[in-house]
Amino acid sequence: MPLLAPGVIHIATSKTNNAYLIDGDDGLTLVDVGSGKAVDLLLHTMTELGRDPADLNRIVLTHAHPDHVQGAPALREHTGARVLIHAADAAWLADGRVPADGRSSPAARRFDQLPAAHWTPFKPDATVEDGELIAASGGLRVIHTPGHSPGHIALLHEPTRTVLVGDAVFHARRLGYGPATFAAEPAARASGAARIPTNVTAVGFGHGAPLTGPAVEAFQAFLAQQR
Repeated sequence: MPLLAPGVIHIATSKTNNAYLIDGDDGLTLVDVGSGKAVDLLLHTMTELGRDPADLNRIVLTHAHPDHVQGAPALREHTGARVLIHAADAAWLADGRVPADGRSSPAARRFDQLPAAHWTPFKPDATVEDGELIAASGGLRVIHTPGHSPGHIALLHEPTRTVLVGDAVFHARRLGYGPATFAAEPAARASGAARIPTNVTAVGFGHGAPLTGPAVEAFQAFLAQQR
């Protein structure tokens, strides 16, 4: 498995989506899930690592968009893991879709009407807030980065200074914010990203290849431009 940093494993759940598995104090923590099709892959990955699915104790969702949460209900059922999300996105999970006021464009609202953009409605087991150190997660600190969605979060793995940015920043050939069409508040994305620390050693994205080593300097420069 690709190791982003000690205790932080990168899992490509599709050609365009990523999830991250953290080996923590009392088992495993998964950051984002992906579509329903990703569940078997995630379970298989844990088995390959010599871990039992029951070792997955929590699923932390960076935000409530279908390509990050669709598989969460099934994975929770398989593993018994608790699901955590920021309170500002929690109601969307129970709705089973992104609400109309969660997008900035008519095109994205039409997309959200499609069955493929829905998920089985469910409630999180707990909500998280800015600055919170998630208990027994191996050292994940919550950073509220609104813009892409109201409750979007990034997560800093403090032991390794690895930051998992979700969709606060995209890495598709170059660093940026992805299509404004699918953001709740496109104009807020820069101020949200500016809350992410620059003193990091590795970066994991919801979309795009992670950055390690000297390549992290490009991410640091990008963030500096947002301040």
